[in-house]
This record gives sequence, C-alpha cells and structure tokens, in this order.
Amino acid sequence: MQVSTQKIIIAIDGPAGSGKSTLASRLARKLGYVNIESGAMYRALALKAVMNDVSVQDEAALVSLAHQSRIHLEPKIDGNRVLLDGEDVSMRVRDQDVTEAASKVSVHPKVREWMVARQREMGQQGGVVMEGRDIGTKVFPEAEVKIFLDAAPEVRGDRRFKQDPLGAGERQPEEVLKELRERDHRDRTRVSSPLAPAVDAVVIDSTRMGIEEVVQRAEDIIEKKLPRSPASP
Repeated sequence: MQVSTQKIIIAIDGPAGSGKSTLASRLARKLGYVNIESGAMYRALALKAVMNDVSVQDEAALVSLAHQSRIHLEPKIDGNRVLLDGEDVSMRVRDQDVTEAASKVSVHPKVREWMVARQREMGQQGGVVMEGRDIGTKVFPEAEVKIFLDAAPEVRGDRRFKQDPLGAGERQPEEVLKELRERDHRDRTRVSSPLAPAVDAVVIDSTRMGIEEVVQRAEDIIEKKLPRSPASP
C-alpha cells in the first residue's frame, strides 16, 4: 500500500468484538497515522464516574463530570496509552466493571455530543484512523474512507472470551456472549447515533476471515482513496 503525503481520515465502525481496535492499530502503523480509539474515551469517563460514585444513568451528572475531566490518548506502538486527568489508566479502563459502565454511559445523547466534539478536535487535521461506533455517521461523516467491520455474534463473543483475563476462570463463554448481545442491543437502539453502517461505508464481514485477510481487504479499500502524487517528469 502506498503512503501518501496528503493525510486522510479513516473511519472504522462496528459492534463489540468485531476486531476494530486490532484493524485500526495495524492500519495506523502501516500508514504512519495516529490511531484514535474512541471507545477508550468513553471508558475513561466511565471510570471517573465509578471512582466518583456518579450514576451511569444520570446524564446531567455525567456531562458535568466530562467537563471537569481531561481525557488524553497518547499513541503507542502497541495501542493507545489512556490518560485521565494526567494519570495512566490504560489497564484499568479494560476491567469488566468499567467496560459495563462505559456501554451505559455511551447511550446518553449529551455525553456523546461532548465526546464527538473532542474527537473532531483530535482528528480534524487528518492522518488518523479512528474507530468506534459512530465515526463514519456522526464524528467524521466526511471521512475519505469508511469501513464497517462486523461478524456473527457467536464469533465476536468467542473472541471476547479469549481476550478476557477472567475467561479461563470465573466467567463462561455463555456469559460473555449474553453481555455482548446486550451491548449490541444498547448500541443499535440508542436514541443518539445508533450503531449502523454509514450509507457510503464498505462493510467487511470478518466471520470467516483471519486478521491478515481483514487487514488486506481494508488496505485495498484505502489504496483506492489515497491521493495520488503527481507523476515525476
């Protein structure tokens, strides 16, 4: 894949467990772009809500908390370092209680409005791969490349179980799949920016694909959209 000097915006959306984070990280490294993981921002706010005993159902309190928060993503080779008010919370935001809280925090329209504004600020100069659930439809509807990555719920649930540090012990695959289906329902039925492919997004179903196949398919899509450098005389 060619590396263009003109930076574009690549939006990757999809449900939980579809492989968005892995794909975004691989593409960002290949292109020399910044990988912005929007989900990590919701997790950071959810963590702050947990730490301050703020109800994930209280939209007004969550918005107030957001305005008092400094959420920063620091790109690293192996993914983003998540900073909340200057503290590295990269590992903590992956814990199960924060994951569950984040999915509930993210349904509130005013919270999403605040997040979208921050995300636009981070990616407005281009040269970013941003992944989430409404990047191509809400955050960057003008993105040059939009990919919607999906897979069968059972496949996504199995992936999540294998990634889960508790997977081999306290939690069973059936529990992980049940939680994923509940998350899917919240994402697809929320009032603000429900999960759905942008009308001009390319849908990749990774149910029967390995990660290398998915990356190659995405690279082919991006290759067609990268600005071509003028031919040398």
